[in-house]
Amino acid sequence: MAITQLTQKQFKSLIRESVKEALGVELTKMRAALLPFVSEKEQRDVARLYKKPSRKVIGTYSVKI
Repeated sequence: MAITQLTQKQFKSLIRESVKEALGVELTKMRAALLPFVSEKEQRDVARLYKKPSRKVIGTYSVKI
C-alpha cells in the first residue's frame, strides 16, 4: 500500500475538484429528470411546424461612435 504525502493546499484542491465533478454529474441527472417528456408525435409536429432555422442573415448595421 503506497502512502502519499499531500500538502494542505493540494488536499483542498483535490477535494474541491472531486466535489465539483460530483455536483456536475448530479446536476446533469437532475436536469434530465426535470425535462418534460415529448412523444415522437409531438416532436414530429414541432419539426413540421417550425422546420429548421435559417442561417441566412437578414441584415447587419455598423455604427461608428
